[in-house]
Amino acid sequence: MRIVIVAAGLAGMLLALPATGRAGSNEQASAQFVKEAAAGGMAEVKMGNLAQQQAASPAVKTFGRRMVDDHSKANDELKGLAAKKNIALPANVEAKDKATYDRLSKLQGAEFDRAYIDAMLKDHRTDVAEFRKEAQTGTDPDVKSFATKTLPTLEQHLSTAESLASTGTRTERANPATR
Repeated sequence: MRIVIVAAGLAGMLLALPATGRAGSNEQASAQFVKEAAAGGMAEVKMGNLAQQQAASPAVKTFGRRMVDDHSKANDELKGLAAKKNIALPANVEAKDKATYDRLSKLQGAEFDRAYIDAMLKDHRTDVAEFRKEAQTGTDPDVKSFATKTLPTLEQHLSTAESLASTGTRTERANPATR
């Protein structure tokens, strides 16, 4: 009888272990999402500032300003969330975003406009997919709420970038030779 009770107790502990492991894994996934969102947001602000300085098209400059405004607001909210969850945010943009920034910083005018919009298309397609996934399947209610709240703004950014890419900039339309 005593062996059965001990065996049942051990079996119960073993069954509890995977659930505990999953919880830790879910917390890690949420923390990773927060860190990546923060790094991406910092990159959007940095590149948006660059767009305001180097774009030829007023529409691209306006889009850059919107990136700075919207992503600065989201970054501030994310900082509060990270503090609440004891998640250390990165201090710098990721290497791939730094490389994109460095490449864009060497361009001017219509050439910059095309490259910047292409980068924003690629980035926002990824962002929308990641935020949608977190909004739908995230396990941390606060992180899930942030993703759900931020997703429509990212979808608007993607839509605007798609529109700018498909119609070209005013500079390009005014000068067909730059196409």
